[in-house]
Amino acid sequence: MTTKINSELQKDLLRERFNKYTRKAFQMLPELDNPKILDLGCGTGVPTMELARLSTGQITGLDIDQPLLDELMREIEAAGISDRVKTVNCSLFEMDFPDESVDLIWAEGSIAVIGFKRGLEAWRRLLKPKGFLVVHDEIGNLQKKLEQISRCGYELLGQFTVTEETWWRDYYEPLEKRIQELRIKYSDNPEALAVLDKEQREVGIFKKNPKMYGSVFFVMRKR
Repeated sequence: MTTKINSELQKDLLRERFNKYTRKAFQMLPELDNPKILDLGCGTGVPTMELARLSTGQITGLDIDQPLLDELMREIEAAGISDRVKTVNCSLFEMDFPDESVDLIWAEGSIAVIGFKRGLEAWRRLLKPKGFLVVHDEIGNLQKKLEQISRCGYELLGQFTVTEETWWRDYYEPLEKRIQELRIKYSDNPEALAVLDKEQREVGIFKKNPKMYGSVFFVMRKR
């Protein structure tokens, strides 16, 4: 039931509204010839699939949640791109990829798991000389993060903000509407209602302090 409710929430369709920002960040990079791309914390792979459309390179989506990776693999196979897009079940804390083996690291929403500075430091070794790192992270401590980018051995090529108004309009408002619709459909199903309650709590946290939910894309090059 939980899987069915999560599917009916259609959160990936909402996340796809943010693909325009994935494209914007990618277009801030110089042209890359068949790059090796590592998408960290890929989840069900909404950005992964967009990167596959934007690039002809080899892409690895990494996450620790196998059911989410299974969903992504179904998308990959349906798109006929399993020859160049693959998944790896691995923790961000245990990656053992070779040094200087990746042209581009992409991380939308995952660097917070290990911390901004720690992520910059740990991931730098994986990048080829003058390789690229794109991070989408919460807007908090922005000035400190900009200083850490330089101190950790990166050049900032550009940055842009996704506002809290955008997060509300494109994600949380339609999610709340969908939750309300499903409450009616599953009004006599306690398991389904528990899932919806959890989703509504996330919406409630946003509504209580929306300014916490602005986010920033950072586009960097390894120095």
